[in-house]
Amino acid sequence: MRKRSTPALNSGSMADVSFILLFFFLMVSSMGSDYGLMRVLPPPVDETNKNEDTKVNERNVFIVLINQHDQLQVEGQLMDIRNLRAQTKEFFLNPSNKPNLSDKKEEEIPLFGKVMISKGVVSLQNDRGTSYKTYMMVQNELTGAVNEMREEVARARFAAAYDDLTEEQRDAVGKYIPMNISEAEPRNIGGN
Repeated sequence: MRKRSTPALNSGSMADVSFILLFFFLMVSSMGSDYGLMRVLPPPVDETNKNEDTKVNERNVFIVLINQHDQLQVEGQLMDIRNLRAQTKEFFLNPSNKPNLSDKKEEEIPLFGKVMISKGVVSLQNDRGTSYKTYMMVQNELTGAVNEMREEVARARFAAAYDDLTEEQRDAVGKYIPMNISEAEPRNIGGN
C-alpha cells in the first residue's frame, strides 16, 4: 500500500495578500484628527530678554480656578459655571471701562482700522483632583465666550456669521477678539 501524500497549500503569496488588505483598509478608513482643544502656544522666549520679568497688570488677568471638589472660583469668588461665559465676556469687552476689568489698547487691524482691543487674559488653573468633566465644561464655557464675541463682531462689522466670513475677515476678527486663555500646570489648590 502506497502512502498518499497530501498536497501542500501554497502560502507564498499570503504575505502579499495580507499587505494589500492592510493597505486597502488604511486607505478607506477615516481617521478623525479634529479632536482636542485649539490653543495657540506662546512664542518662544527671546534669549536676550530671558532674564527680564514680564509685568502683567493684575487688572488684565481673569483668574479662574477649579478645586478638587469641582468648585469654580472666579476672581476669588465661588461661581456657578452657568455664569462663567457672561462674566468672561464682560471682563474682555469692559463696555463701561470699569477699573476692575480688562484694560484696552489701541491697535491697527486690517479691515477694522485703529480700534481699541482688550488686553485681557484668562488664567485657568485646576487642581489635580478636578474631574475631567468639570475641566471640559469650564474650557467649553471660556471658548464659547470667545466664539460668541467673535460672532457678534462678525455680524456687526461684516453682516455675516463668523463661519461665513472670508479667511481675511476671520483673521481680522480673530485679532480683534483674540483667544487669550492661559493654562497653568495643575496643582493641589484644595489640599490633598
